[in-house]
Amino acid sequence: MPVISPTDSRTRMNDRSHRRATIAVIGGGLAGLSASCALAESGLKVTLFERRPYLGGRASSYQHPATGEIIDNCQHVLFGSCTNLVEFYRRIGVDDKIRWSDQMTFIEPGGRRSGLRPSFLPAPMHTASSFWRFAFLDFGDKLAISRAMARLLPFVVKDDGDSFLAWLEKHGQTERAIARFWNPILVSALSEDLDRISVSAAAQVVRESMKSVEAGRMGIPMIPLTDLYAAAEQYLTRRGGEVRLRCGVASIQPENGGVVLPLADGARRFDAVILAVPYFALAPLLPQEETSQPLREQITHFESSSITGIHLWFDRKITDLPHAVLLDRTIQWMFHKSELQERSGQGSYIELVVSSSKELVEKSRQEIIALALSEVREFFPEARAANLLKSTVIKEVNAAYSPRPGMDAYRPPHETPWPWVFLAGDWTATGWPATMEGAVRSGYGAAEAVLPGRKFHVPDLAAGGLMRWLG
Repeated sequence: MPVISPTDSRTRMNDRSHRRATIAVIGGGLAGLSASCALAESGLKVTLFERRPYLGGRASSYQHPATGEIIDNCQHVLFGSCTNLVEFYRRIGVDDKIRWSDQMTFIEPGGRRSGLRPSFLPAPMHTASSFWRFAFLDFGDKLAISRAMARLLPFVVKDDGDSFLAWLEKHGQTERAIARFWNPILVSALSEDLDRISVSAAAQVVRESMKSVEAGRMGIPMIPLTDLYAAAEQYLTRRGGEVRLRCGVASIQPENGGVVLPLADGARRFDAVILAVPYFALAPLLPQEETSQPLREQITHFESSSITGIHLWFDRKITDLPHAVLLDRTIQWMFHKSELQERSGQGSYIELVVSSSKELVEKSRQEIIALALSEVREFFPEARAANLLKSTVIKEVNAAYSPRPGMDAYRPPHETPWPWVFLAGDWTATGWPATMEGAVRSGYGAAEAVLPGRKFHVPDLAAGGLMRWLG
C-alpha cells in the first residue's frame, strides 16, 4: 500500500511500503467528502474531522429546534453539466434521489407564467422557441439577449477586469433584459450581484448551461441534504475510514514526513492532511511560520456573499409547481418542498431563496417573513387564503466566495508549501465558480495531488448540436 514520501513534494506516495498511508481530511462539506471517498476507495486510511454534528457543510440540513422540521440550510440544485457532482452521487449510491426537470418556469407578480424548455432544435438553439415566447420580455429585449448570447457562446471569455454588468451595458442589453433575464439566472448561479461578477464566471455559466440539452437539465434532491451525505459516511466507513463529528481541529503542525493534529483527546500524526475548509476558516489552521505568509496574504483578497433561505409552511396547497423563478421582487426562487420531497399532507411547505441577500442580513426574522408572505401572495393567488402555520429564516452569511473580477488570480492550487498539506474547497483553483460541482472538483483535485498518477475527475459533458463547432 502507498505511503507519504517526504523526499519529493510532487511524488508524495511511495507504493513500495506495505504500511497503509493515513490521511486526515478537515471539513465535512462536499469538498472533504469527495476527497475522503476517493482516497478511501484507493486504499488509504482516511479520518474525516467535522466540527458540526452533521455532514454537508454549507449544503446541509438539520432538525430546526423551533419548528421541529428537518430543513436544508439553503436549497441547492445541480445541472446536467455538473459531471463530477453527478459521478460523486453515483459513487455513494444516491443518484436516484435527484429529481430532474427540463423546464424552468418564470413567474411575474400577478401570477403570469412563462416556461423555458428544450425543443427538437440542436443546441444552443434548443430553448429558442420557448425563449421567443417569453411574455415578460418584449422583442427588443429578446433581440438584445440573443446578440449577447452570440458573443458569449462561441468563445471562452477571459476576465478583463470588468464586471458582467458593465459587459452587458457595453453590449446593448436593455434594462428589462438585465433585470428579468440575466439577473435572476446569474445571481442565483453565482450568489453575487451582476456588478460584482466577473465576465469569465458569468460566461462559463452561460456556456455550460447551453452546451447541450442534457447540460441544462436541473436536478433537485428529493431528500434532505444531510441524508445524501449520510451515504458518503457509510461509503467511507465501509472502506476502513473514520468520521469524527463534533470534532474541530484548531491547527496543524507539519513535520518531516507527516502532519500532527493537536486534538482534544490527544495529538495524532497523519501522513498527510487535506484542509477542506472555507477560505475564511483556513488562516487559523496554518502553521505559525513565515512559510504561511504568502497563502495568508492570498486569502485576504476573498470576500463572501450571502444567501437567505425562507421556509414557510401553509395549511393548504398554494401552487402546483415544484419550483419557479420569481421576477421583479426580492425573492428569486420558490422550491415546493412538499412536492419535491413527496411529503404527505394537504398543505404546502415551500422554501424561498434570495441569493446575494445583503439587504436581508440585518433584517429581523419577523421583517423577512412579512416580506416573503407579501411577495408569495403576489405570485401565487392561492396563498392569499392560506394560513401560515410556521416559518423560519436561515441566513448563510458566508455562503460562497464572491466571484469578483480578478479573483481567479488569487485562487490557490491544491498543493501548498508543505509536501504533506493540501487544500480543497470551491474557492480553490478548480476552474469552476463556487458551486457544489466546484466543491467536488476541488475534492477530487486534492485527492489527485495526494496520489499523483491517479485520476478521479470525470470528463466535462460533451457539447451537443451546433455547440460542438462553437469554440
